[in-house]
Amino acid sequence: MRSLVFTIFTITLLSFVHTSCSTNEEFDPYVIVLGIAQDGGAPQAGCMKNCCIDRWGDPEKRLLVSSIGIVDPKSDSAWIIDVTPDFPDQLKQLTNNDPAKFKGAFITHAHIGHYSGLIHFGREVMGYKNTPVYTMPKMTKFIKANGPWSQLVKLKNIKIKSLKDDKKIKLNKRISITPFLVPHRDEFSETVGFKVEGPSKSLIYIPDIDKWQKWDNDLIKIVEENDYSLIDGTFAEQDELPGRDMSKIPHPFIVETMDILKPMKEKSKVHFIHLNHTNTALMPNSRINDELKTLGYKIASRGLKLKI
Repeated sequence: MRSLVFTIFTITLLSFVHTSCSTNEEFDPYVIVLGIAQDGGAPQAGCMKNCCIDRWGDPEKRLLVSSIGIVDPKSDSAWIIDVTPDFPDQLKQLTNNDPAKFKGAFITHAHIGHYSGLIHFGREVMGYKNTPVYTMPKMTKFIKANGPWSQLVKLKNIKIKSLKDDKKIKLNKRISITPFLVPHRDEFSETVGFKVEGPSKSLIYIPDIDKWQKWDNDLIKIVEENDYSLIDGTFAEQDELPGRDMSKIPHPFIVETMDILKPMKEKSKVHFIHLNHTNTALMPNSRINDELKTLGYKIASRGLKLKI
């Protein structure tokens, strides 16, 4: 009898522990990838080349513009980094079609793929009220001084929240976010990357940067100090855009980044994001794609969840 009671007690205890662990894991905060393409998406407007032709007729092959979301299931809250032209689809995925979960947006810079989705916040579409939009000083001035964005402020669709370089902001008790300046083509605003920290892990997001050599930080050290790094993979290598002067759209080529990170052991921490529609790393059997897989690097994918 005692043996039977002990067995029942043990099974019940193990079941409770398993349920508790599962429940706790369900409430872990995470970052979700909402898009991986460069500002124009893929297929890109006007492109009928091999890189886009198959994507036009197949929605499953469409690549949304680069953006990530931060989700805290415990508080039923979600934030987005970069409000892209694909914001409607990305908001739906981020909030599971419940916009009430959406608590605000962070903007990296004033290139069209990173802020133009703000049009959906206005009275012509969602008619948001005082939605927090976190921006750096120059980005703030740009929004307030230029229509139609200035109307969002005037009509109180959005409420600008100030960001400062390397100044941490607590989203809640479990999650914080820190902007940091990176060198990029700053025609209208400065450019930042973000560090997102949760209870146990941290993530770096740098969708745009000119060249790593222009940055006053050691890329290897940054990657090694964080659990995940989603970084600029716009172009795979030189001469990817015939007839275009690549020096006027500077980004670190994937081959350059791989060369810099060669001494690093945990290459699986690196997820390339913000890929141009022409990027050969998007082609399954390309040399670059094979090399990335062999070395352990990853191409970010929409829907990827990274627990923090």
